[in-house]
Amino acid sequence: MSLSASAQKVQDLLTSQGFHCTVIEYTESTRTAQEAAERAGCLLGQIIKSLIFKGKTSQKPILVLTSGANRVDEQRIGAYAGEAIVRAEADFVRTVTGFAIGGVPPLGHAQKMETYLDEDLLQYQTVWGAAGTPNAIFELRPDDLLKMTGGKVARVK
Repeated sequence: MSLSASAQKVQDLLTSQGFHCTVIEYTESTRTAQEAAERAGCLLGQIIKSLIFKGKTSQKPILVLTSGANRVDEQRIGAYAGEAIVRAEADFVRTVTGFAIGGVPPLGHAQKMETYLDEDLLQYQTVWGAAGTPNAIFELRPDDLLKMTGGKVARVK
């Protein structure tokens, strides 16, 4: 079965950057962490939530890659970023990433952005990230997630 254009874009990017990951597109939703975990047959904590925030003053985009089991502490991320942050609205997310909420992958964004990677993701042998659509995901090792994002490992909850 062929992938949708957005999922294929993520697959092509993974391949071109030397990551041996396979995008899987489902007929059912993977929009939420719980849905993605059910499709992947993994723990909720193994799902990478790609959350976009923006600096309240600077309006700079900030990507937080957090475990599906965690809730992000926005004050903590604001301290890392050097300013208060707010959750980005859907149009902003699409502009800075090139993807819609629910399908934002951990790589391949339209703009480079400050990235924080949840330390809790490192405890798993593999994790699962969104792959461009609200029903596509791919499996990878946490060390590959670090390589592909250049994110700073941090406590985010």
